[in-house]
Amino acid sequence: MIKKEQSLKELMVELEELTAWFEGVDLDLEVSLGKYERALAVAELCRKKLEAVENKVITLKNKYRNE
Repeated sequence: MIKKEQSLKELMVELEELTAWFEGVDLDLEVSLGKYERALAVAELCRKKLEAVENKVITLKNKYRNE
């Protein structure tokens, strides 16, 4: 099944949910490891999306600054 690309908002919500899960008291080691790995992957996706937006803003600033 092909999964659509998640928006930054969706990724942030997922990251918040993962963080909340870790705040629980009954943690299974194997499940925790899997969720931790997913949290790292989601955080990296967020970083990349924010970096892309930042690069776009810089490009737009430079474009209109030079006109």
